[in-house]
Amino acid sequence: MAAKVESKPKGTFQPDSDVHITYEDQMKINKFANYNAKVEDLKEELKIKQNEMKNLEEACDEIELLDEDVQIPFQCGEVFMSHDQAKTLVLLAEAKENKKKEIDSIQQSTRDIQQKMNDLKGYLYGRFGSNIHLENDE
Repeated sequence: MAAKVESKPKGTFQPDSDVHITYEDQMKINKFANYNAKVEDLKEELKIKQNEMKNLEEACDEIELLDEDVQIPFQCGEVFMSHDQAKTLVLLAEAKENKKKEIDSIQQSTRDIQQKMNDLKGYLYGRFGSNIHLENDE
C-alpha cells in the first residue's frame, strides 16, 4: 500500500519559516518605503504641473484669438500687469518653458528614485524571496 504524502503549494505563507531581519535589512526596507512615498508625492506634483501647463497652452490659444489692441492682464507673482497681445504671448511662452523644465525635473527625479527602488527590490527579494511584498496594489 502506498503512503499518501501531502505537499504544501509553493509560495504560501508558512508561519514557521525562519526569516531573520538584520538592522541593515530593516534600514533598506525603510528606505524603500520612503522612496515609494516620495514617488507617490512626485506623481501628484507632476499631475498638478501638467494641469498648469495645459492651462498655459489654453491661455495662449485664447489670447491669439483676441484683437491686437486689447490690453491683457498677466499675473506676475501676486500682481496683475496689463500688456499688449504680443508681450503677453512672449510672457506665456516663457512661463510654458519654465513649466516644461519643472515637469522634466520631476520626471527625472521620479526615474532616479525608481531606479534606486529597483536596486533595493532586487536585494530585498533576493534576501527574503516571497516573504516580502514590495509591489503597489494599484
